[in-house]
Amino acid sequence: MAHRGMNFGIFLAPFHRVGENPTLALARDVELIEWLDHLGYDEAWIGEHHSAGWELIALPELVIAQVAERTKNIKLGTGVTSLPYHHPLMVAQRFVQLDHMTRGRVMLGCGPGALPSDAYMLGIEPTTQRTRMVESLDAIMRLLACEEPVTIKTDWFEMREARLHLAPYSDPCFDIAVASTITPFGMMAAGKHGLGVLSIGAGLPGGPEAMGKQWAIAEEAAAANGKTMDRKKWRIVVNAHVAEDDEQAMREVKLGERLETVSYFEETLGRPPGRSDDPLRDGVKQGTTLVGSPDTVAKGIERLLGYSNGGFGGLLFRAHEWANREQTMRSYELFARHVMPRFQRSTETTVGSLEWVKANRKTVLGGNVEAVRRAFTDAGRAVPEEFKSRTVGAAE
Repeated sequence: MAHRGMNFGIFLAPFHRVGENPTLALARDVELIEWLDHLGYDEAWIGEHHSAGWELIALPELVIAQVAERTKNIKLGTGVTSLPYHHPLMVAQRFVQLDHMTRGRVMLGCGPGALPSDAYMLGIEPTTQRTRMVESLDAIMRLLACEEPVTIKTDWFEMREARLHLAPYSDPCFDIAVASTITPFGMMAAGKHGLGVLSIGAGLPGGPEAMGKQWAIAEEAAAANGKTMDRKKWRIVVNAHVAEDDEQAMREVKLGERLETVSYFEETLGRPPGRSDDPLRDGVKQGTTLVGSPDTVAKGIERLLGYSNGGFGGLLFRAHEWANREQTMRSYELFARHVMPRFQRSTETTVGSLEWVKANRKTVLGGNVEAVRRAFTDAGRAVPEEFKSRTVGAAE
């Protein structure tokens, strides 16, 4: 969907508490994207994971195919496809098919693979994942160009005169973006081909301050390869939750955030525990977490725009279940109603129209008062006294 101003969406890993019904959890993911489509969100990026219990979706393309039939406008991407886990010809073929089946609403997000346990089960050494991602992405871009057969042999895949038998539906191709955290790798990979970026690192401590430097790395890589970067295709991924006021928002997410962080990221994935007594509030102060009223969240986005040194095109909420289902759905609605318009300039004309009528009320409404008076007198009837008092006040 093309918007004036910024685009908004979600980055759906997803994160579901272990021990709950996984079938219902997957159904909630589909329901959430349907709700976002109804609210006018632009994008949903759906993750690929194969272990550790929390992130349940193994093949995001299946979710995309199902959700595409239940939505009208929202674009659907993978957040992300772990390229070292798949033969590049198969990735290109699947996404071209989805491009046709969704009539141009599919997007390909690329990454080396986030969970070490996934790579371990596949027998892939962590030190090879980034190199393999670049090799795969190079092959995919050549295939999608549909210019000549592609012959490549690496230490993990081979293609012999490979070509797509179906060209992309989108012209010239569907959106492709590369995930970037805190290392230069993702930005360099995106810059090499002039692709979009999913900045996951912006939601980490120190991430906002590094945004401008990170984008500069992508621009340098693009220039070195004869490409250009488009800030409109730069998406920033952050944690967020909106409620009517700041304290209510904090109360709704505090317990769920602690459960996810401690149970999954610290105790399961082994990430160092936070040293803060109140990490949620500290994250809001640092700009890595947007929790609060619509005004508070809007101010947080403004700060991120400042850190970017030139702006970015999209903001993605890292979809979570810190709050309960009703509070979560309400959060997305509050954001769509009260925050989106500020960054998409969709209320400028309505506000301007109201202010113009208020400022010119005497001139604009005066003629209408006289017209109503004549409607009575032309009919041979006296103007009611209560109408006289009302109309005089309206014209002043």
